[in-house]
Amino acid sequence: MSLRTRLLLALLALVAVGLLVAGAVTYVSLRDFLLERIDQQLLDARVPVSVNLERSLQNGGSAFGFGGPGVNLPIGSYAQLRGSDGSVLIAGVVQLGQGTDHPQPVLPTELPAVSAQGGGQAAFLTVTRSTGGPATDFRVMVSAVPEISGTVVAAIPLSDMQQTLRQLLGLEVIVSLLVLAALAVAAWLLIKRDLRPLEKMAVTADAISAGDLSLRVEPAEPRTEVGRLGLSLNTMLGRIETAFAERAATEEKLRRFLADASHELRTPLTSIRGYSEVFERAKDDPEDLDLAMRRIEEESKRMGVMVEELLVLARLGEGREPEKLPVDLARVVGDCVSDARAASPGRDITLESVDTADVLGDDHQLHQVVHNLLSNAVRYTPPEAQVRVTLAARDGHATLAVADDGPGLEPDVAAKVFEPFFRADRSRARETGGAGLGLAIVAAIVESHHGAVRLDTTPGAGATFIVTLPLLGIESGHTT
Repeated sequence: MSLRTRLLLALLALVAVGLLVAGAVTYVSLRDFLLERIDQQLLDARVPVSVNLERSLQNGGSAFGFGGPGVNLPIGSYAQLRGSDGSVLIAGVVQLGQGTDHPQPVLPTELPAVSAQGGGQAAFLTVTRSTGGPATDFRVMVSAVPEISGTVVAAIPLSDMQQTLRQLLGLEVIVSLLVLAALAVAAWLLIKRDLRPLEKMAVTADAISAGDLSLRVEPAEPRTEVGRLGLSLNTMLGRIETAFAERAATEEKLRRFLADASHELRTPLTSIRGYSEVFERAKDDPEDLDLAMRRIEEESKRMGVMVEELLVLARLGEGREPEKLPVDLARVVGDCVSDARAASPGRDITLESVDTADVLGDDHQLHQVVHNLLSNAVRYTPPEAQVRVTLAARDGHATLAVADDGPGLEPDVAAKVFEPFFRADRSRARETGGAGLGLAIVAAIVESHHGAVRLDTTPGAGATFIVTLPLLGIESGHTT
């Protein structure tokens, strides 16, 4: 069963229950009101009825067809005058003018006991039996009248009241059916109109499930519940689309990473295999033997460095936080500059300015960041190019800059320098032993320390790598 049908049936059921309750309350209220009027009519007529009956009894006449002043009872009403012992002294039917025979109530053998004290009591009951004609209900009053000795029993037929109630019941049924029919039509149209946006959403959702994540549902506005649902769905779809795009990008990077790693590892392995064959053939030639052993050792070391760098990238890519302790970044920078000068004594490596900068991080990894930046600057710049290092601490951050006077990089090349295995000059990088992992490791370490790294470069004007890390107090506040 569709949602539209369920809503319509639920609405009609609620309205039907409401109409039923309202009709029942109206019916009962009218019935009680009419009974109260009849009871009051009987009370008002008890004295005139008793007087008329007693006069007829004294005159020795019959009371059937009686009437007279004050007897304000409808035609067909019945009355009795009973003695103190309960025997019927006289009875009659109100029948003014030309009348017909009327049914008479069959009263129960025992009537309610009433007393003449305090103005006369009255008891009321409904009799559902009659004689002479069709079965008729009567409203019966039993009352003691102080003005006479005895008990008056008066009864009014309920035919008019019951006819009125039947007409009311019929009218309520007809009106209820008309209301339900009109409501069903109106509700069906309104529900169809209000659910049309949901149907459009369902169509859009089918298209999205087929793979088109760029679609969005409508309406998407905060004014209505359906609009707010559209906003939530669009937000969710945007996040799903972003997540799928990120996953696709990650998978593409992983495939490229594996392809590059396989290619880079294949090169030293090929060299080792080739020189192993040379070694087998050159056992009697000392020069060829020394060359083969040296090259096998060099290629093994290069492959070992590459594997170690790959392991570092893999560990950093797991998302685990590095062990963090207070680190004097100025000491780290000074040590790395000294190591670079010792490794490249002919290069102009200048430590221009160093501020005191304590950060929270891993000492070894931070050493690796500075070392890789200096090695990159020395490796990919001419021998006469100067390398300048500065460390500044301000605005809650430590800023490390490694600048060189090299040839610089093109913008499209500079945008990729932090990707694994990327090299601006592949032939030169392979000659100098680089695999294109150093800057990727720098970016991964800096990111794990909640910092940022960027490259400022212009072709022909050198390059500057800038690393920003939060100072110790800032990082502590961040982690707590």
